[in-house]
Amino acid sequence: MGRKYGQHFLNDAAILDRIVEVAGITPSDTVVEIGPGKGALTARLLANGYYVVAIEIDPSLCGTLAWRFKSADKFKLVLGDALAFDYGSLGRFKVVSNIPYYITTPIIFRLLEEGTLIESMTLTVQKEVGRRITAKNGGKDYGVLSVMVQYRCEAEMEFDVPRGAFSPPPSVDSAVITLRTLPSPPVYVEKEELFFEVVRQSFSQRRKTLANSLNSLFRKLHESRTTRESRETTEPVTLREILLSAGIDPSRRPETLSLAEFAKIANALAIL
Repeated sequence: MGRKYGQHFLNDAAILDRIVEVAGITPSDTVVEIGPGKGALTARLLANGYYVVAIEIDPSLCGTLAWRFKSADKFKLVLGDALAFDYGSLGRFKVVSNIPYYITTPIIFRLLEEGTLIESMTLTVQKEVGRRITAKNGGKDYGVLSVMVQYRCEAEMEFDVPRGAFSPPPSVDSAVITLRTLPSPPVYVEKEELFFEVVRQSFSQRRKTLANSLNSLFRKLHESRTTRESRETTEPVTLREILLSAGIDPSRRPETLSLAEFAKIANALAIL
């Protein structure tokens, strides 16, 4: 039941109660649960009087959930893919889920597309992924996922979850994290798409310096500029000059950069 979708069912009562507690839900909130499985977390959410929209892709588990919560008047069951669901139809909402680990990153990015409609996400994830999401610059866990999520959210590691709390037990350690959506990004960027590309390119060769890892992106931007109508300019014409103009040493490596420094690079490149 549900195994073909990578489900590990969280059964530990104390941990389930703690998840509900750290989620910070209020009676007026709409709670979205992705991959409710057999309904252990769902039952606790409903017992606290919260309105729950449960999205389950497995038809057999949907049958179990429909029967188990047939009398719950604050329960809506959706059979479908959470990556394709129309979250905009819900208004503002919070997510509380033990999501299948194989869709962790795609589902987080999908939810972040909803902007301020989503207030927070309290998620049980693979511990390694949780460390990457919440990592600060300067450490080995800091990377693309850290920057992308922290551009939109305040990310916090809540607590670890032992393997024995699941049935069947996963082969990896787990943790609960909370992502609280920010009303606006903590840094200003001229072009978001370019900012994200700078981050991806910087970490694509994380052992290399920024001068090396961003060289192909710089050439692409520079070539695009030269095809447009020429004009007099005093803007920097080399990647090294652009990085220096942003106050960034070209010999630095991406894991040392803060969110604000990535924004400075992207904004400096935006003039091309």
